[in-house]
Amino acid sequence: MMPSVAMADGMVVDKVYHPYVLPLEREVEWRLLSRQSDQGNILAQRLGLGWSLTETMTVEGYAIGERDQDDNFDMAAYEAEVRWQLVEQGRYWADWGLLFEYEKRHKESAYEATVGLLFEKEFGRNSLTLNAFIVREWGEMVSNEWESEFRAQYRYRWMSAFQPAFEVYTGEDFVGVGPAVIGLHRFQGQKQLKWEVGFVTELSQVSKDHSVRLALEFEF
Repeated sequence: MMPSVAMADGMVVDKVYHPYVLPLEREVEWRLLSRQSDQGNILAQRLGLGWSLTETMTVEGYAIGERDQDDNFDMAAYEAEVRWQLVEQGRYWADWGLLFEYEKRHKESAYEATVGLLFEKEFGRNSLTLNAFIVREWGEMVSNEWESEFRAQYRYRWMSAFQPAFEVYTGEDFVGVGPAVIGLHRFQGQKQLKWEVGFVTELSQVSKDHSVRLALEFEF
């Protein structure tokens, strides 16, 4: 039987968030996660639309789709996200931000709220990004519980279009590591296209558990 994708079960691998907000930014984002284990394959996609509320705060809404046990791909959840840049980039020894998320499962009594601390430090062409999350789940279809997650990304900014990286993801009974590549292409004005590809291998279990993640983000 193919595993189902509960809110935080199997979804620890997703995205390492940076604490920055561009003034007056608008963005369209698409993300895909394919997780292969001995129990089957989990496939999830999300499509988001975001815009800045102020020079330091942006909000984004997502529609999340997942493939079910009958190989049908359908709407699974909705999510609202707020990202807040706390300090001016480069002003202090490191850059900080906060992330707030609220998720509701489609047609189910299942909810999730997340608060996260975002950290980034640049030294030369190197960047270290850290995310620490506290997650609360509740509802009739999920256990009422608290969870924590941690994500890290080391990135070498070799060139805008090709930035090799190494990522770490940890959550409840999950520790995964793997390589990634990040790219950025700038157009005229504030328009730019970001892309990410990552491969994560789970280390805390003996059985096979690999995840591939893709992301495209167009800012305008």
